[in-house]
Amino acid sequence: MNFQDLHELVRLELVRRIERGALTGTRLAQQAGFQQAHISNFLNRKRALSLEGLDRVLSAQDLRVEEILPLEITAGASKAACEQETDPVEMIPIVSPSSAMEDVSITPSAIIDSIPIASSRLSENRARPAARRTHWQRFLALRTDAQQATAMAPLLPAGSITVIDRHYNSLVPYRANHASIFAVRSGPMLLLRHVDFDERHLILKPYVREFPVQLLPLLPDESPGDYIVGRVCLVLAEL
Repeated sequence: MNFQDLHELVRLELVRRIERGALTGTRLAQQAGFQQAHISNFLNRKRALSLEGLDRVLSAQDLRVEEILPLEITAGASKAACEQETDPVEMIPIVSPSSAMEDVSITPSAIIDSIPIASSRLSENRARPAARRTHWQRFLALRTDAQQATAMAPLLPAGSITVIDRHYNSLVPYRANHASIFAVRSGPMLLLRHVDFDERHLILKPYVREFPVQLLPLLPDESPGDYIVGRVCLVLAEL
């Protein structure tokens, strides 16, 4: 049983309560002190809650972890469940945009904070690194500022934490018919955008239609991988 397993068990229990008419998404948001969009995204598997957020949901519904764990029928199965090793957790550093763009390895002085992520959640990410990125520290995290959020809301809420995979610097689609969000170097800035490539330009596309599309010209000897810092592989909303 790891954090993702517990996360899904809580979600399923809340969905069951809503389907029985004992709860609504709006009421849950009010009880736990969330925006309704956060709860809706959680219930529909669009966003994950942090450990603190999950605890707030459990408290709001007076739920205990042992109440939602699957029951084992035999003593042997129960013993095996108790002895099952927990998924190890990796502490991912939260850094500044400049560190994300420039630092091959993240030094302790560059770490603003850290966030625990299950190792299995990280290892399932496929890599397509640019040659110059293969030796860079792979995973790090950023806090989404107001400007990034304005362009990419509601995919990236203000204050959310985005985990960046710096070993995915390719525009080859990660999933079919699904636009990835990339961290892209644009002069001294790091932008979080959907990205296309056409006629020696990177096309930085916001999710919000009213926000302008930006063109990033590439020099003849440059490739998209020179500007793509990494792919956003996980988003945790601020709670």
